[in-house]
Amino acid sequence: MLVTEWPKSMEAWTRTKRSLAGGVSTGLRAQARPHPIFFSGGAGARLTDLDGNTYLDYVLGWGPNIIGHGHPQLVAAVQGQIEHGATYGSGHEFEYLAAEAVLDAYPAFDRLVWSNSGSEAAQVALRIARGATGRQHFVKFSGHYHGWTDPVLVGYRGGRAGSSSAAESLGQSENASRDAVVLEWGNLDDLRATLTGRDIAAVVLEPVLCNSGVIEPPDGYLEGVREICTETGTVLIFDEVITGFRLAFGGAVEKYGVVPDLAVLGKAIAGGLPLSAVVGKSELLDLTQAGVVHAGTYNGNPVVLAGALATLDVLKREGTYERLDALGRRLASGLGDQLTRHGVVGAVNQVGPVVQCALGVPAVRTFTEFMGADTKAYDLLLVELLRRGVFALPGGRWYLSTEHTEHDIDTTIRIFGEVVSVSSPGVGEGS
Repeated sequence: MLVTEWPKSMEAWTRTKRSLAGGVSTGLRAQARPHPIFFSGGAGARLTDLDGNTYLDYVLGWGPNIIGHGHPQLVAAVQGQIEHGATYGSGHEFEYLAAEAVLDAYPAFDRLVWSNSGSEAAQVALRIARGATGRQHFVKFSGHYHGWTDPVLVGYRGGRAGSSSAAESLGQSENASRDAVVLEWGNLDDLRATLTGRDIAAVVLEPVLCNSGVIEPPDGYLEGVREICTETGTVLIFDEVITGFRLAFGGAVEKYGVVPDLAVLGKAIAGGLPLSAVVGKSELLDLTQAGVVHAGTYNGNPVVLAGALATLDVLKREGTYERLDALGRRLASGLGDQLTRHGVVGAVNQVGPVVQCALGVPAVRTFTEFMGADTKAYDLLLVELLRRGVFALPGGRWYLSTEHTEHDIDTTIRIFGEVVSVSSPGVGEGS
């Protein structure tokens, strides 16, 4: 039976808009179609909404819930700590226990600092790079996302409509476009020319372009970037907010074998709890004790770090990442087969348990190709998936958790095939 409306979610959203701007806690959730769905809870790979409908969840909180919803080990860790207090404003044993667990996954590094969100951690990393080099500007790449703070929210979707600036938001500081040099990802010659003789403190990038197409780096590119940064004394920052603890226990650093100077971690690190970190060598991280300001009341919160320790213990179990990759390949292959079978123009990318589906384009190998996808058709597809019990993200990205099964994937592929064959006007037309 198809879900045709969500009356309790609509009622909740209508009420929420009276007290919460837009009725959402982050602007991205306003993209939800037909409207934001309100949930009452989740278990494993499934969510249940206020109307009692249950969904296979490929949103996973926009990525953090890598061990699913309500994992017993995570629940026990949080319950065990909250009985002893939420935060202390001072040291506790989970600070070093969780830090040691992270550094065990990233053995090329020997220090980290805690923060609470990917945006915060990216800001800290950039500040450390500037403090270490005495330089002001930094390089980022089109389509790469490093949080919503003023300095880095540039060149993500090409700049704000109607503006000549690379800045993305109304009210954003004009200095953002002055400090950031936005390049096209994949061109080593452009990067070398930009860094040579310039006031560039850092190069920051997603090692896999997850935010804009789930695009792997060109062969040899990360190695080339590492070499150029070393030659020019530029701090190389990997934004591993998505890839960290997702592509491998040691993230993209482990998968590709290229070691940056700093790595920004978030999302999967604490199984859905608000935590991020910057990892790196002591000569960089120790600058936070020698003039680089790094602050935050909730940094190193014991409840969150207890949850992180439990999450990492689950993830480091033998076979976890082989299974996640196999599930990702199964989903990507199935979605692609359904597009082909039903004559729908589209492309599917996959790296580990992250999948990208784009309609209206035959391939997504570059940011430009990603931006050519038919997002209106995909929005229609999302609503039809939702009606049939599959909850997925706008923009085409799918996340998988340790709690998804092969049966879940096969069920999803079957439903996806039903949708692209009969249910979404315009989906099969391309663009």
